[in-house]
Amino acid sequence: MISVAARLAWTYLAPNGANFVDLHVYVGGAAMLDGGELYSYVYGEQTPDFALPFTYPPFAALVFYPLHMVPFGVLALASHLVSIAALYGVVRISQRLLGAVDPRSTMLWTAVGIWLEPLRSTFDYGQINVLLVLAVLYAVYSTRGWVSGLLVGVAAGIKLTPAVSGLYFLGARRWGVVFGSAGVFLATVVLSAVLLRDETWYYFTQLLGEAQRVGPIGTSTNQSWRGGISRILGYDAGYGPLVIAGIALTAVLAALAWRAIGGAADRLGALVVVQLFGLLLSPISWTHHWVWLLPLMIWLLHGPLGTRRGARLLGWAWLVLLLVGVPWLLGFAQSELWAISRPWYLAWAGLVYIVATLTTLGYIAATGRRRR
Repeated sequence: MISVAARLAWTYLAPNGANFVDLHVYVGGAAMLDGGELYSYVYGEQTPDFALPFTYPPFAALVFYPLHMVPFGVLALASHLVSIAALYGVVRISQRLLGAVDPRSTMLWTAVGIWLEPLRSTFDYGQINVLLVLAVLYAVYSTRGWVSGLLVGVAAGIKLTPAVSGLYFLGARRWGVVFGSAGVFLATVVLSAVLLRDETWYYFTQLLGEAQRVGPIGTSTNQSWRGGISRILGYDAGYGPLVIAGIALTAVLAALAWRAIGGAADRLGALVVVQLFGLLLSPISWTHHWVWLLPLMIWLLHGPLGTRRGARLLGWAWLVLLLVGVPWLLGFAQSELWAISRPWYLAWAGLVYIVATLTTLGYIAATGRRRR
């Protein structure tokens, strides 16, 4: 309760508390369904360097539509409380996947998790990533295929990125979930096409590949391979040879890590491996996308490798890294939001999550194999 109270105090009493800019985009964009053009909407009142557009699929606007009928102050407070509850759920299900639920440990991880960089930015912006992580975790935990397929399909229909979870279900050979989630996702597209024909066509034929529209590729808070390589080169690297090489390296390490831990026999470990690969694969992985690092730390410290010194060292190193918020700190050294070029030491420091992820996957691949 102390951690929750401190978070709320920071939001509402601190001079630089939460600005809820993404929540403004959700609400304002969805309100455009009353007669405006969804993808012409931008929110710039608190973001003078970058007027934020609505970047999610049209189905997300349909889901968010009722939000614009709620007073924004009430909605902002509710987003905090719902995110905290979802964070508790993420910790609880992660522990259940390990078969070791400890109420005191659950509360402690929730209290600490509130102050990790991915969650700090989630609260500050009014983001929904912790809810999507919870949905995918429960999909893996559930033995009912229709529930799992529904959760993954709807989550992907809202924000696309959860679709990478399909790799887990493919590897686990849960074919019902694979086809069910694909069918649900397709249903979200069809529903959008029926209700929002022009917006749906425009999004999936023109906007889907425009990463620059989502945000500045080179900013330090984009911790994907594309962001990291772009900062080193000084321009948007796109999916050029260096980015592809980085993704290929990550894919190899992720495959070796998956095999080393016994695949989906270790559900939490296998899921985290897939999500780490997805985060580096995506053109943009803002720090608030990295909520998956919380289940990773729980797995490293309390999972099958938890008795090993290396796993514990990695778990504590991630915890320190996230509490400090290195990408966030690097943001203060940027000359301006859209500038990709920067001094070499800042560019290389901006690889922090990428290097830590490769180190983690490499360790799992090596140590897990020896353990088997």
